[in-house]
Amino acid sequence: MHAYRSHNCGDLRSSHVGETVRLSGWVHRKRDHGGVLFVDLRDHYGITQIVADTDSPALPILDRLRVESVVTIDGNVKARAEGTTNANLPTGDIEVFAREVTVQSAAAELPMPVAGDQEYPEDIRLKYRYLDLRRDRVHQNMLLRSQVIASIRRRMIEQGFTEFQTPILTASSPEGARDYLVPSRVHPGKFYALPQAPQMFKQLLMVAGFDRYFQIAPCFRDEDARADRSPGEFYQLDFEMSFVTQDDVFNAIEPVLSGVFQEFAGDRYVTPAGEFVRIPYKEALLKYGSDKPDLRNPLLVSDVGQHFAGSGFGLFAKITDGGGVVRAVPAPNTAGLSRKFFDDMNEWARGEGFAGLGYATRKGGEWGGPIAKNHGTEGMDKLAAEMELGPDDGIFFAAGKEAEAAKLAGLARTRVAEQLDLIEKNAYRFCWIVDFPMFEYDEQAKKIDFSHNPFSMPQGELEALETKDPLDILAWQYDIVCNGVELSSGAIRNHRPDIMYKAFEIAGYSREDVDTNFPGMIGAFKYGAPPHGGSAPGIDRIVMLLADEPNIREVIVFPMTQKAEDLMMNAPAPVTPKQLKELSIRVVADS
Repeated sequence: MHAYRSHNCGDLRSSHVGETVRLSGWVHRKRDHGGVLFVDLRDHYGITQIVADTDSPALPILDRLRVESVVTIDGNVKARAEGTTNANLPTGDIEVFAREVTVQSAAAELPMPVAGDQEYPEDIRLKYRYLDLRRDRVHQNMLLRSQVIASIRRRMIEQGFTEFQTPILTASSPEGARDYLVPSRVHPGKFYALPQAPQMFKQLLMVAGFDRYFQIAPCFRDEDARADRSPGEFYQLDFEMSFVTQDDVFNAIEPVLSGVFQEFAGDRYVTPAGEFVRIPYKEALLKYGSDKPDLRNPLLVSDVGQHFAGSGFGLFAKITDGGGVVRAVPAPNTAGLSRKFFDDMNEWARGEGFAGLGYATRKGGEWGGPIAKNHGTEGMDKLAAEMELGPDDGIFFAAGKEAEAAKLAGLARTRVAEQLDLIEKNAYRFCWIVDFPMFEYDEQAKKIDFSHNPFSMPQGELEALETKDPLDILAWQYDIVCNGVELSSGAIRNHRPDIMYKAFEIAGYSREDVDTNFPGMIGAFKYGAPPHGGSAPGIDRIVMLLADEPNIREVIVFPMTQKAEDLMMNAPAPVTPKQLKELSIRVVADS
């Protein structure tokens, strides 16, 4: 027999009754029933119930062991007595009577229990992550992650993509987030950077003629954590294609994403490939108040400023006359709710840092609230008719400068739908956000700058850059969004040096700046580059959605804290003076 096991802890069934077996695993739970000890033995594959009584020499050993000790059990498979089977376990029809036990590793007193679903502080969970990973939900999340990556890899290869690995040590480049820098020992005073993304390398692979590239790529950015963003590092499905239009990119990746979600979503609805809705960026900000719209939410934002221009409601009239906007969010079937619902929404908006959220109530077609009183019944009826509201639907109003009003309206749209339980359950609804602006005006720097990816091809190419107002130029740039979560940004790339120099010139960069900051890419483009494009859906976010986890740390094997600390390995940590000297570095303490 094998030294440690003849079967794993998820194997045994009624057909094995009567066999002598050997199992190894962790002591998951213990239950003492007066001279009969029941032990749930757990390994990666499942749980098997072990029984030891006074006839078993294993009883005194198992009795004194703490849970999470690792043991090897030799015993006989028996059918469980009638009425004691466990339908929740695949092994629930049998149990193993322990004849011998070998203690492989005795566990000390645990800082946190493994069995059960209790919640524990993040610092405890991350410091003892190896224990946390034994817990069923977290363990299953990691298995899901592995399965999702395997499925993605298989589907990409089936689509004709070839997997490559791009460098981890590279040059620093201005891509928006802070770089993680790595000092060079052999080149004192010089630094590598960990890649924020394989952006340049994957484009250079297209220049090299490989046509369709992908990798499950690690990316490193020194940025603050969020619920859907891990500090330090993350993984993405990075891919690039040559001789493609935007439609070609969409047609290649939609079957991959839709297929993966359908494979792991169970009975939940998934947008089929070919049916991802395309929403222009400007329309997304207007209708949803966000460029990451959750299409499970049926509410739409309306631009109603024209109804208040020169109206009796002075505050909104002043805002619209001054170039501001008024956005409205419907509150369906709220006639039966008290005024407290509306007042609470106003307080919520103030808590989010806004001046407030106006509202009008409606019951049986009768309007209520200060806005309706000042604007008048006729004016409110016209507004409601345009929004296609019913006689019992209220309205929330966000007013002010366009960007701020749009943001508040988007947040209110989500909040109202959550409060009224309007968000569709058990669905994954995908969309593309397209037609992003190529440039934006930086109020702080008082200059035009790139709004997103500077390497995107402008729509209209060189002619647009030379003849149009920069703020009117759109880019061949796109995002994939699912359930309000941005999975990736992508673009058809700017593969022509003349167009790239011109685009950077508009943003205030000289030809020398481009040559200095992006020597590899601009140099390569001068030797013949194909039109190309791609994207990079986030692996962590995909798994987070499929696992139905609210925080991305729950789907990362060894995540860091929100402050980018690894409590388990004690990183970041000081290094020795010898190491610093080898790297020609001196640490200067804050004054």
